[in-house]
Amino acid sequence: MNIDPYIVSVIWLSLKVAAVSLAVAAVIGIPLGVVLGLTRFSGRLVFLILVNSAIGLPPVVAGLVTFLLLRKEGLLGALQVLYTPTAMVIAQIPLIVPLIAGITMAGISSVPSDLRLQARALGASRIQEALTVLREARGTTLAAIVAGFGASVSEVGAILITGGNLLLGGKNYTRTMTTAIVLETRLGNYGRAMAFGGILLAIIVVVNVFLTRAQVGKQPA
Repeated sequence: MNIDPYIVSVIWLSLKVAAVSLAVAAVIGIPLGVVLGLTRFSGRLVFLILVNSAIGLPPVVAGLVTFLLLRKEGLLGALQVLYTPTAMVIAQIPLIVPLIAGITMAGISSVPSDLRLQARALGASRIQEALTVLREARGTTLAAIVAGFGASVSEVGAILITGGNLLLGGKNYTRTMTTAIVLETRLGNYGRAMAFGGILLAIIVVVNVFLTRAQVGKQPA
């Protein structure tokens, strides 16, 4: 059985960009969701509005802003990462962080306040209290990760703008499954486009099976 190196490279890059984007977004989004879910502070309403609004941020807008920041004349032009996988990751972070933060916040807010009172009574620090609540809401946190992965691996607009869908020297450089689907459809290669679409759906289903099983298994009895 011959495996097309081009298809393998496209799949690999798609998973790598999705995984890195998800990891960075989770590191930012989960703590943000915990803070918004547990604390009450001046300006909290503004943060809530921003997070909820950012969940609906159009990917092409995120891609455009990232492009303008990373282009040679842009604020971050010195990084010279435009049209690279790094730029694609950067473009996806503002799309995934609000999603993870919003779902995490909802889960944290649903935890009974009695748990926090018990943790305080036992002398838990604020960080220990937050970790206790986060552990109780771990099912929702995993749901946030599931949603973040789905959004990341299926993204097309932002990574198309910042990555350019490039092949360099005949080798894949910034082409993912979603951008490959767009290209192959434009070229009339509908069979290959459908193949990429099927592979993408299969990967999403497989990953979500594992994450969902972990989510169900970690829910409190």
